[in-house]
Amino acid sequence: MSDQYRVCIVGCGRMGGTIDEEVKGSKHRSLPYSHAAGYTAYPQTTVVAAADVFEEKAQYVCSKWNIPKYYLDYREMIEKEKPEIISIATRPGNHAEITGFAAEHGVKGIYCDKPLCASMEEADTMYDVCVRHNVKFNLGTQRRFSPGYLKMREIIESGEIGDRRSVIAYSGGSALWGYTHAADMLLFLAGDSDVDYVQGDVDVDDNDFEDNRTESDPPIVMGYIQFRNGTRGISIPGSAYEFEVDCSDGIVRSLNNGLGFQLRKRHGQFNEILDTDFPDYEHKSGTVGCIADIVEAIDIDRETEGNIRLARISTEITLGIVDSQRQKGARVYIPMGNRSLYLGRW
Repeated sequence: MSDQYRVCIVGCGRMGGTIDEEVKGSKHRSLPYSHAAGYTAYPQTTVVAAADVFEEKAQYVCSKWNIPKYYLDYREMIEKEKPEIISIATRPGNHAEITGFAAEHGVKGIYCDKPLCASMEEADTMYDVCVRHNVKFNLGTQRRFSPGYLKMREIIESGEIGDRRSVIAYSGGSALWGYTHAADMLLFLAGDSDVDYVQGDVDVDDNDFEDNRTESDPPIVMGYIQFRNGTRGISIPGSAYEFEVDCSDGIVRSLNNGLGFQLRKRHGQFNEILDTDFPDYEHKSGTVGCIADIVEAIDIDRETEGNIRLARISTEITLGIVDSQRQKGARVYIPMGNRSLYLGRW
């Protein structure tokens, strides 16, 4: 156990250190939000350096968060600074490369911003290297570390509203950049179950699949996930990132991107599903929760809550839905065979 963990940040863009300026004053109570802000707020982490290929970005983030050193090459930074934890806040094209280098150079924990990567080949590489080196890994899908969503899952797992039947995501967006959040929450609210198969409808020109690599990050319109524990996952177009879990004796739902939560239970003379008070919970930053989870996992050598196995599953949900579109809407059984399918040009 360490009183202080040395941290290095790779990527000094929006999520690396500037998004807090955008969301300041938001009703979502998500601050601290960026990686740099989260580490600054958490008492057991100290950011010792940051790296970016654009010097002005590195300089700005280091100045804003009082980070003493910046580098233009993340490899040099890791070799010289010897951090216990790194953040990866770059675009997904080099996440596998950075993860491998960090794991092989003694890094104990990795906080990787979403999306995980752009193909299942890359996801497999990241999984293998993290398992081999016992790296405590979290993907930056912070809802699973946010107290309101944790309370949702607590209600479901307690059996208070009966047996879980389906999980619905009212959200959409591009596969990697947006749907990553939906896939992770569907997985989280389904109890982090393994997946049997997926199907989907994706807004992409079929000709874009000719070289097994799409030119863009295609929008997912609808998705279906058959979880191994029997839960059915469904995503449909929505505008507020809302998630609903339907159980045999009630329904629990997040509202307006987590601004509120709704609980309905079966009761009364006619067994109606009626509104019930959602339990109180403490509002905390999901970013800080993600960081705290990595630190505790290193301290006591346990698995993290958003670990590389779960990150690979949610990524395979997303890529499997896109591959379903490539196969004219066919079921894609997991593990999917087309592991070289690559989304976007990063």
